Amino acid sequence: MPELSHRRRVLVLAICCMSLLIVSLDNTVLNVALPSMQRELHASVSGLQWTIDAYTLVLASLLMLSGSTADRIGRRRVFKTGLVLFTLGSLLCSLAPSLESLVAFRMVQAVGGSMLNPVAMSIITNTFTEPRERARAIGVWGAVVGISMAAGPLVGGLLVDSVGWRSIFWINLPIGIAALLLTWRYVPESRAPKPRRPDPVGQLLVIGILGSLTYAIIEAPTAGLTSPRILAFAAVAALSLIGLLLYEPRRKEPLIDLRFFNSAPFSGATVIAVCAFAALGGFLFLNTLYLQNVRGLSALHAGLYMLPMATLTFLCAPLSGRLIGSRGPRLSLLIAGTTMTASGALFAATDAEGTNALLFTGYVLFGLGFGMVNAPITNTAVAGMPRSQAGVAAAVASTSRQIGSTLGVAVIGAVLAGGVVGVTASAPHAPSASYTAAFTAASGPAWWIITACGLCVLLVGALTSGAWARATARRTAERLEPVSARASVETGR
Repeated sequence: MPELSHRRRVLVLAICCMSLLIVSLDNTVLNVALPSMQRELHASVSGLQWTIDAYTLVLASLLMLSGSTADRIGRRRVFKTGLVLFTLGSLLCSLAPSLESLVAFRMVQAVGGSMLNPVAMSIITNTFTEPRERARAIGVWGAVVGISMAAGPLVGGLLVDSVGWRSIFWINLPIGIAALLLTWRYVPESRAPKPRRPDPVGQLLVIGILGSLTYAIIEAPTAGLTSPRILAFAAVAALSLIGLLLYEPRRKEPLIDLRFFNSAPFSGATVIAVCAFAALGGFLFLNTLYLQNVRGLSALHAGLYMLPMATLTFLCAPLSGRLIGSRGPRLSLLIAGTTMTASGALFAATDAEGTNALLFTGYVLFGLGFGMVNAPITNTAVAGMPRSQAGVAAAVASTSRQIGSTLGVAVIGAVLAGGVVGVTASAPHAPSASYTAAFTAASGPAWWIITACGLCVLLVGALTSGAWARATARRTAERLEPVSARASVETGR
C-alpha cells in the first residue's frame, strides 16, 4: 500500500468505520425488533435465535476465507464486493415474506459481512503502521461499536414502533452505497507480498464445527439432549474439530495457521473475544425479550432503557484505545473483566431486573466492561503478527467474536427456551403471569453463564498480558516471518 497523507489515512479509517457501523447497527437494531418479528412471523424462541445465529454462523465460517482471499486478490476489491452483497442482503431482508426466507436473506447479508470487518481491519493495519497511531485508530474503530449500540436501540425502536420491523434493514442501504462510492474513490488497493493459497478442506471443516455445534445447541431444548439428531450433529462437530487439528498442521499454507496460537497474547485475545461477545450476545438477547415480553415495554422504550449500557460502551472504547497506546492492553482487560463479571453477578444473585436502580447499574457496568474489551482484542490479535498476515490474523479475531456471539445467543436462548417451553408470551403491555414466572426462573442460570464469561475475560486477560506472554509473541513472530519479526511485534508494554 502506498504511503498516504494524514488526511487520507483518516479518510480511509472513516470509510472502514462505515462498514463496521452498518454491520454492528444491523445486529443491535435487530435485537430490538425481535419481539415484533416473533408476533408477525409467529416465531418460537429458537426461530428468533436463528434470525441472529444464521447471520453470525455464516459470518464466522467465512471470515478467515475472506481475510486470506483479500490478502491474495486485493483488499479493496473484496471490500467493495462485501459492501454490494451486504446492501443487497439488507434489501432482501426487508422484503422477506416468512421466517424461513428472512433467515436465508440474513445469510446473504453474512456473506457480504464476512468481507467487511476483517478486510477493513487489515486495511487499517496496513494504513496505520506506527504502533500508537494504530492503537488510537483501533480505539476509534471500537467506538463505532458503541455508536451502533447507542443509536441501534433508539433508531430501531422508533422505526419498529412507527413503521414496522422491516424498516430496520433500510438503514443499511444509504450507508452501504455511500461507503461503496467512497471506497472506489479513496481507498488504495493492497495485497500481501506472499498471500496464502486457498484451503477448501480446512474451510469445510470450520463450517462443520460451527454449523453442527450451533444447530445442536439451539435445537436441543425441543428435540432433547439425547435425541439421535442432536447427538449426530454434536458428533459431526467433534469429528470436524479433530479433523481440523490433524489436517491443518500438515498443510504448507493452512486456512488457520495453528502456530499463531503459540503466542499467548494472540491465544488470549481469541479466548477473550469468544467470552466477551458470548456475554454480549446473550446479554442483548436476554434483555430485549425481558424488557418487551415481561415488562411490556414498547421497542422504543426498551431501547431507551438500554441506553446507559450503549453510552458507556461508546465512551470507553476510545479511552481503551488510548490506554493501549500508552500502557498496553493489560489495564483495559482487567477493567473489562472485573466490570462484566460484576454486572452478570448483580443480575444473577439479586432481583436487579425488577428494580430500575439496580437494572441501570448492571447496564452501566456491562457497557463499561464491553467498551474496554474490544480494542485490546483487536490490537493484540494483529500486533504480534507480520503485516503480510494481517488479513488472516484480523480474520481470526473477527471469527472469534462471531463464534462468541453465535454461542452466546445459542446457549442463552437454549436456557430460556427450556424454561419457557409451553408458555407463550402475551401481547405487549399485558405480560402473562405464567410467562413472567417462567422467564424469571430461566434467566437466573443464564445470568450465571454471562458472569462466567466475564470472569474468563478477567483471568485470561491477566494471564496473557504480562512479560511472559510478550516473550511468546516475539518467538512466534520470529517463526512466522523472521525478517520482519522485530518490526512486527508490538504487543504493548
